[in-house]
Amino acid sequence: GVNQSSQGVNKANSIINCHLLTGKIGRPGAAPFSMTGQPNAMGGREVGGLANMLAAHMEIEQPLHRQITQQFWNSPSIATQPGLKAVDLFQAIEQGKIKAIWIMATNPVVSLPNADQVKRALEACELVVVSDISEHTDTTAYADFLLPALGWGEKDGTVTNSERRISRQRAFLDAPIQAKADWWAVCQVAKKMQFDGFEFQSAAEIFDEHARLSATANLETNIQTENSVFRYFNLSGLVGLSTKAYNELKPIQWPVLHNPNKNDKAINQQQLFQSGVYSHSNQKAKFIATSAIDAVHAPSKAF
Repeated sequence: GVNQSSQGVNKANSIINCHLLTGKIGRPGAAPFSMTGQPNAMGGREVGGLANMLAAHMEIEQPLHRQITQQFWNSPSIATQPGLKAVDLFQAIEQGKIKAIWIMATNPVVSLPNADQVKRALEACELVVVSDISEHTDTTAYADFLLPALGWGEKDGTVTNSERRISRQRAFLDAPIQAKADWWAVCQVAKKMQFDGFEFQSAAEIFDEHARLSATANLETNIQTENSVFRYFNLSGLVGLSTKAYNELKPIQWPVLHNPNKNDKAINQQQLFQSGVYSHSNQKAKFIATSAIDAVHAPSKAF
């Protein structure tokens, strides 16, 4: 996607700015529709898979969001500012500020800009763990420990596409004997490190926790109280699904405020922001200024 370059953030912000400026938001056929490089990029964001956000699309720098998340997980502490994004992360590794990294479901030597810098960082890192389905990749070459992961057709769980549609992903291939789900591997390490709350037995149990967090202190109207705040990402209608209901879940867009398997009328919006209410604390959209930056790798006679 456009974000996978040295100026990816500026490109994405410029696209969004143009849509905001021209009013092309919350209208059918008019939106900055993200064509990402990964099929579950939206799903990764929903569970907090970025260094600058919490799970359930909550913001690290929003005190109430931190309070909701910390209380839900009964966590003794929580980050108060964003961590390092991918490019910054590998720069910090090369500088010796980060001494261990666990790489899952990605091949950063190929996918990140400035591959030479990523290689230098992995060479300098004291501990590199890689979970992958292939023994030989550009990144596994730097692994101290290589863990066998599940391939796409061997995984069970959910994925979310760019229009916020959650779909069940059901395995259709038997996994190799030693290959394990990423969530299982994370849980095993967490328990060995004496962390509580990682006793999950299935992807369905993790999804239920995910849905419960999205619904916690989440108001169904565009208001905020001392301990609750309206958030578009709300899966309250999917809380407490039975194993059968989870397995039979049909693709559905969030927000999901009522159980689709009951007679309740499902309330979900195909187009968000139609009313002009956005997800920031002041309910307004934000323009983010961008600056022109020269290309990191300029064309030459050889390239």
